[in-house]
Amino acid sequence: MKKSLVSLLKGRFLVSGDAPKNWLFIVFASLLATVMIASSHSADRKVHEIAALNEEVKQLRSEFVEVRSKVQRLKLESTIRESVYADGLLPAESPPVKIIVAKTEP
Repeated sequence: MKKSLVSLLKGRFLVSGDAPKNWLFIVFASLLATVMIASSHSADRKVHEIAALNEEVKQLRSEFVEVRSKVQRLKLESTIRESVYADGLLPAESPPVKIIVAKTEP
């Protein structure tokens, strides 16, 4: 047991007779670890991007609600009366009269 542990620590398995098989496994394990780390980083990046997009959606939704309520207030009759009063326009005292034009043939 002690002999095999010392042999392992000295790296004799890398220079022994069946070393190409060991090197091939080490390269494969390193490549697999690299792919796994890259995949993990990619997943983390996507999670952060999703969180940022969700935050942007919340912000845009609140802005939309704010603008919509502002437009609804601007469409109120009282708001329109106040804005045109500055131009000298007043509401009519009498209701509008419908004008009917008779069509005459030439």
